[in-house]
Amino acid sequence: MATMLRSARALPAIKRVAGQKRFLSIHEYQSVELLNSYGVPTPKSIVAKSPEDALKVAKEFGTKDLVIKAQVLAGGRGKGHFENGYQGGVHMVDSPQQAEDIAAKMIGHKLITKQTGEKGRICNAVMLAERRTPEHEYYAAILNDRASQSPVLVASASGGMNIEDVAKETPEAIITTPIDFEKGLSDEEALGVAKKLGFKTEATQAQAADIFQKLYKIFHEKDATQIEINPLAETTDGAVLCMDAKFGFDDNAEFRQKDIFALRDISQEDPAEVEAQKYNLNFIKLDGDIGCLVNGAGLAMATMDVLKLHGGDPANFLDVGGGATPETVKAAFEILLSEPNVKSIFVNIFGGIMRCDYIAEGVIKATQDLQLKVPLVVRLQGTKEAEAKQLIKDSGLKIYPFDGLDDAAEMAVQLALTPA
Repeated sequence: MATMLRSARALPAIKRVAGQKRFLSIHEYQSVELLNSYGVPTPKSIVAKSPEDALKVAKEFGTKDLVIKAQVLAGGRGKGHFENGYQGGVHMVDSPQQAEDIAAKMIGHKLITKQTGEKGRICNAVMLAERRTPEHEYYAAILNDRASQSPVLVASASGGMNIEDVAKETPEAIITTPIDFEKGLSDEEALGVAKKLGFKTEATQAQAADIFQKLYKIFHEKDATQIEINPLAETTDGAVLCMDAKFGFDDNAEFRQKDIFALRDISQEDPAEVEAQKYNLNFIKLDGDIGCLVNGAGLAMATMDVLKLHGGDPANFLDVGGGATPETVKAAFEILLSEPNVKSIFVNIFGGIMRCDYIAEGVIKATQDLQLKVPLVVRLQGTKEAEAKQLIKDSGLKIYPFDGLDDAAEMAVQLALTPA
């Protein structure tokens, strides 16, 4: 969504490439708590982590008119469905008993949306929020813009579920305002955006302007990469509220944002990717059947391209980096083999900083310790290449060694296609 909005305003899209960088996302209820800590107004909201908690929260909330939302790190929750057949991750609630019943259908079950893929993501909690009636819904986001090398406020008077369509069909409806990194949004700039969006009264304009300024304060102080409010609502009783929020944070700032990164929920991440991060391996899971172990992001991308060229399909992106050891290579093999769809493994190493003999030791150790039955193709070039090839030869293991990239890739594809 954020990328589409940037494109819609003729800002160069910030491409998201499978590779070395990931950005922390947090749950909606955590986002609400962060917003409130900076004085940003939201509907009253309370998290519940069991059906019994949901019943208790609803009884003590102070109103029966509530909304219950599945807490899953994915967009499209309202239109999603659970693997147990229950439809929708967002529902209106009119009684405590209804809150308990709906929570029981959500908590402990996987929600499947257009963003999660068919496997879905587990719902471990729900958020109960007071029901506030919007008179008008807006969109607001703070993002980084590489073209201007500064943060920008992106806003639209057409918020809600269909903001993607607005960005695509009527890009002129998107207002983009550059922000001075150190000074933030001035009162004049923030108020000007509120007026352009069409907030009706001086009071609501002032409320919206204050929200814009505080959003940037969070963005700056918490090393965020994205803050997205959709919708930002002007309610029928004259309040301006952040009804839903999505945050992203820069992993490079983990050392100084301990409180934020303590909110990480690894149950929402792929287990193999979580395991890879423990060993500083850059791993992205894909849908193919050829496991790849490569050093260097560029070579890893080229390796996947060559596999595709020969009719194969990579099962992953895996860059072991320049400081891999036999132990990290073994860990990489364990991660690759955790996927039952992997039919062959292609190790492609260029030894510059990396020593090929270290990789060879790791390959041999992994093959022996894990009793590897998946066919293994190895291409080692560069530093300590001769020693590495001798180690593999002396091991007596069934490893297919190659010098040429095309020949190695072609063999990996053929082995993947050959029935075990």
